[in-house]
Amino acid sequence: MSEAPAPVFGRILLKLSGESLMGSLDYGTDPERVKAVSAAIKAVVDRGVQVAIVVGGGNIYRGMKGAAAGMDRATADYMGMLATVLNALPLQDGLERLGQNTRVMSALTIHEVAEPYIRRRAMRHLEKGRVVIFAAGTGNPFFTTDTAAALRSVEIHAEAILMAKNGVEGVYDDDPRENPEAMLLRHVTHMEALQRGLKVMDSTALSLCMDNKVPIHVFNMDDERNIDRIVSGERVGTLVTSDD
Repeated sequence: MSEAPAPVFGRILLKLSGESLMGSLDYGTDPERVKAVSAAIKAVVDRGVQVAIVVGGGNIYRGMKGAAAGMDRATADYMGMLATVLNALPLQDGLERLGQNTRVMSALTIHEVAEPYIRRRAMRHLEKGRVVIFAAGTGNPFFTTDTAAALRSVEIHAEAILMAKNGVEGVYDDDPRENPEAMLLRHVTHMEALQRGLKVMDSTALSLCMDNKVPIHVFNMDDERNIDRIVSGERVGTLVTSDD
């Protein structure tokens, strides 16, 4: 049996949507799904890769949409930030059940369940082999968790963002759920994605990645092994870079 290739990254930021933890539920977190995602992350850490995670809150917020309808945008955004904390905690629990030391760092102050986000402390956690989960987005309304992922990746000097998608293999030239002829794009530039309005991440996040030359690997999270494949240097899904 051949040995796995050496990881091509020393430090990555994994962007997980809330839906990736939902499984077949209408909303909330599926314990079996959390277990599978945690195992995939633990396997990468065991290979010597430092892993930071930004988690979304769509699976929780989906159950609150009715309550948020017509609400002030800033208030609704704060609700969404709290939803990401509700996802960070079971993910932390899932990782620690596997023996992986994990820290949740929140952009909102919630001392009882999470450390406050301090950049240098986060980097120290990573250097000590701990997984760091960034919760509560950027701590500001009007900014998405995509932007939080871009911002944190630059702050901690991550070598790449692994952008997990649900049910799609990467970035397409059209919506594959509506257009069966949509073509998977294996490589695009940040600028091309912005100009064509491709569904990589929101424009603020994409601009931040472009300005700081952060590569983005967009892949299907339905197969948890894809994280390990990307870390091994395989081309999975779509690669977004600053260069042609």
